[in-house]
Amino acid sequence: MYGMLLESVQHFVQLEYGEFVWRQALLTTGCKNTVFNTHQVQSANTFSNRPMLYPDNLIPDLAAALSAITGKPFDEFMIFFGRCFVRFFSNFGYDELIKATGRYFCDFLHSVDNIHLQMRFTYRKMKSPSMQLTEVDENGAVLVYRSTRTGFSKYLRGQLLEIAKQLYGMDVSIKVLESQNDIPGGTSGPIATQGGLKTVIVKYRLDFDNREYMQRRVHIKAHPSQLQLTPVNSKMLLNLFPFALILNEEMKITAVGEKLIESWMLNNVNRSPMELIGAKVTEHFKLRRPSGITFTWENIKRLQTVLFEIQLLKGSSAKGSKDSSKVVDTQTALSQVDTSSSTEDAAKIITSIPRRGSQGLRSILLKGEMRYIKDINSLVFLCSPLINNLEELREMGLYLNDLNPHGLSREMVFSGFSHYSRLDLMCEREEQRAEELETSLALADSWKRQGDELLYSMIPRSIAERLREGQNPHETCQSFEEVTVLFAEVQETITGDDSIKYAMTTVNTLNAAFSAFDELIHSPMAYKVETVGKVYMAVSGAPDINPFHAQHMADLALDMLQSIRQLNLPGVGVKIGFHSGPIVAGIVGLKVPRYCLFGDTVNTASRMESSGETDCIQVSGYTAQKLQKLGYVLSYRGKVAVKGKGDMETFWLQGPPMKKK
Repeated sequence: MYGMLLESVQHFVQLEYGEFVWRQALLTTGCKNTVFNTHQVQSANTFSNRPMLYPDNLIPDLAAALSAITGKPFDEFMIFFGRCFVRFFSNFGYDELIKATGRYFCDFLHSVDNIHLQMRFTYRKMKSPSMQLTEVDENGAVLVYRSTRTGFSKYLRGQLLEIAKQLYGMDVSIKVLESQNDIPGGTSGPIATQGGLKTVIVKYRLDFDNREYMQRRVHIKAHPSQLQLTPVNSKMLLNLFPFALILNEEMKITAVGEKLIESWMLNNVNRSPMELIGAKVTEHFKLRRPSGITFTWENIKRLQTVLFEIQLLKGSSAKGSKDSSKVVDTQTALSQVDTSSSTEDAAKIITSIPRRGSQGLRSILLKGEMRYIKDINSLVFLCSPLINNLEELREMGLYLNDLNPHGLSREMVFSGFSHYSRLDLMCEREEQRAEELETSLALADSWKRQGDELLYSMIPRSIAERLREGQNPHETCQSFEEVTVLFAEVQETITGDDSIKYAMTTVNTLNAAFSAFDELIHSPMAYKVETVGKVYMAVSGAPDINPFHAQHMADLALDMLQSIRQLNLPGVGVKIGFHSGPIVAGIVGLKVPRYCLFGDTVNTASRMESSGETDCIQVSGYTAQKLQKLGYVLSYRGKVAVKGKGDMETFWLQGPPMKKK
């Protein structure tokens, strides 16, 4: 899926529902892209050589996520996304392309497939659906939609509604007449029994004022001046269009242009040209576009305004005969063939056409319109080969003189050849710029993640998210009924005369100890508040409420003591103390803001640490009661004088709960 579709969704969801809702939708769908590249089907992964595609299911998933967030129906969001795309592509000038297709909305509906065909040159990997009008009247039209993707029929409805309103100034009502294989919310059609995907087919009835279009239609009846023209032999038509096909009502080939016969012979060097005239068209040609329809008289006659692409099928390869004694000139042979000739006579004449046998030729793709000729009750395919440059011309076994003498076929091949290298260079530059943009975006995401990590190291994630949403920092102040606050102070018994050397040793010691403590902090069980000098401060129960705060802090204290012992630093120990009670917490400061704790509980916890002993954990009597109920091993220390509190009973925490046998 191209990024433009997702860009349109992102822009208008942010515009109408806000940034917060859009971020929630991305989080719900698991989409990690914050920016989508307009002309890319894929976004490059900076850390891998493998591309990551924009998945087709992302739009239905976003619609489902937004439906869950806002409470609005899923179908309403799919229609909204379709409208968003039309509004968005107007910024690229594609609205002018649509308006140029015709004066009326019905002209556009006739030309949808042609527009998709032309857009393939800009969006080379586009997998466009196929749409054809099957009925047209003064009150509207019937449109048949075919696609291999499911779940996008509502998306198309939104596009049609917005195009009619914005570009043609009319209101349209749309209802579904028939639907096959369209699974709501899906993105790939059901699997057919013979393999591959079943085609999604949806028939819409579009009701709108179509009277003016019907009144101005031309060629419904022949003008009297046209009836006075003398008949023209079909040989003249085949001379003008050397790749033309004429088909009768049974979809059998009755006449073929000179160059098309030669091309058929080049691609079927082991088969007789007698097989071509009078054969079913599907035996030798494959309908490429419009996709999803069968090659029948009724379908083709109904789609005379649609561009067709037909591929010449290749037969078994074999070396052609080099005996030229029995060969006559192609033009001479064809001059004997017209639509009045019998099928058998035409086939006999064609067998005399010379072969320019070649192997490994590229398949020829013919592009043009199917026109109904009432006088001979036949369909004529007025076409020319689809060739971009001289290299493709050579690969098809053709020459410039083989192309239509009128029109711009030859000029386009020359133009394609002269501009091919320049266009190729431009494409390479654009691809390089796209890769550079993707790399820049990936770096921006990486820098954002690093910035987030730095921010979360200063203030809690939950508080940071609230500040991002625009909450005033003063509103982050919050009271907690009960938490457990811990202080741990690193102790050093070895000193030296060299103050600078001693300071460096202290820094290394503190870095090793505090880094080990950081590894033990796991949110939401505990949160590191700050380090001041040799003191490490942590809390459990804030900013995330935790009913097991005393238990988690006891486990953290025991792990801290064990980690210091495992570091095996000479002369280094740790004093730890903690206490439980109420606090008030909030963000303090604008530059280097910090999450700070206030209250008597903080002071008491600090006294538990300062009045303790090295490599011991001292807890208050209140906290000890909680831990004893949980089975932790504690021993009574006695009463300790605490500044501002008097004598307090304290305990030593000696181990975790004893395991029951």
